[in-house]
Order: sequence, then structure tokens, then C-alpha cells
Amino acid sequence: MSAVEERLREALVEGAGAVDESADLFARVQLSIEDDRRLRRQRRRRLGVVACLLGALGAVVAAVTDIRQGEVLMDWWILELIATAGLVGIALWLGPLIKRFGKSYAADVFRANPRTGKSFIALTDFAYYLIFFAYILFTVSFEPKGTWEQTVNAQQLQHETARLGGILLIIGLLHGINLLALPIMGRLLTLNRRLDEGTPPAWPGGPPPPPASPGPQAAPAPVPPPPPTPPGPAEA
Repeated sequence: MSAVEERLREALVEGAGAVDESADLFARVQLSIEDDRRLRRQRRRRLGVVACLLGALGAVVAAVTDIRQGEVLMDWWILELIATAGLVGIALWLGPLIKRFGKSYAADVFRANPRTGKSFIALTDFAYYLIFFAYILFTVSFEPKGTWEQTVNAQQLQHETARLGGILLIIGLLHGINLLALPIMGRLLTLNRRLDEGTPPAWPGGPPPPPASPGPQAAPAPVPPPPPTPPGPAEA
């Protein structure tokens, strides 16, 4: 064994001897393995849900379409229903997804007043969903428009694509504004809380009366001048 290997062996032995045994090492390793298994199960479930949704969508599309002379035909209202359902699904799925990834950011912004931060985020979510569903109701069609036909054509496909792009744009703009506004709101709330904590408590019966002003004081008596000193012998 060379000198380098001997020194390396001694350093490793000394380092191993300086390490204290952890009583909960096995428990922590077991919890880590269980967490890894739980994450794998969650991923498999998510993939299964996505596969089921795609399969259901494919089955619906295959059931409502008709092939005539090599062309795929579908009634206009069927595509309208599918697009509306897709917009609702995007609004319900994308909002919580963005919120889950932004929890740490919101917790850091509202670390001084977490209860107010949770209420603010909940109210913001309500406002988001109201905007999303209002957009969906504004853009839904109950009869063919303009150049639409009874079956799906290029104009209707362009309209539905614009609806999808519109809701994605609204979601992105709202969350971008929220990303910029959250630090300002957190700072203002923290400043207001500090001002409230620094303000003296109010008196139960109103503010105390001001101290009474002192009355007129008598002028001090005049001090008589000292008597004149008698002249000395030199002056006489």
C-alpha cells in the first residue's frame, strides 16, 4: 500500500469515527422510500386520468362524426359543446396548477401576515374564476354565425381556436399581473400592520383632557439695594 493510499485510508477512518450514529436514520430512509413510492403512484394515477380523458374524447369524436366521400363531417353544435367543455376544463385545471407552484412565492410575500395572505389569494381565485366563466359565456354560440354552415367548416374552427387562445391569454395576463402586484400588496399590508402596532391604544373614555394652564403668578418682591459703604480714612 502506497503512502497516498495509507493517508486516504486514515482520513476515511478518522472521518467515520467522528460521525455520530443517528437514532432515526432507518426511519428517515424508510419515509423517503415511502414518499418516492407515493409520488410514483400519483404519477401513474395522473397518467391514467389523462389517458381516460383522451380516450373518452376520442370516443365522443368518433361517435358524432360521419365520413362521406372521404370528408369528415360534424354538426356545428357538437364542436361548440366540445370547445366549451374544453375551456371549462382548462380554467378548472390550469388555475390550481399555477397556484400550487406559486405557494412558496405567496408565502414569502405574506410572511409577516400569513392569514391575510391566504384570504387575499382565495379572493383572487374567486375573481379569476368569475373572469374565466364570464369569458366562456360571452363567446359561446347558440346558432351558426355568419359564414358557418350546419357542419363544421374552417371559419368555425378558426373561431374555436381563437376562443382557446383568448382564455390562455387571459390566464397568463391575470397571473402575470398578480405576480407583479403581490409584492406591493404584501409590502402595504406589512406597513399597515407595523403602523397599527406602533400607534398608542385609544383611551376608553376619549383622550385625556389637556393639563390646566397655570394661573397668573404674583410678581416677586423687589430686592432693596445694599446700604452705601462708609468712606474710608483716605477719603476723609
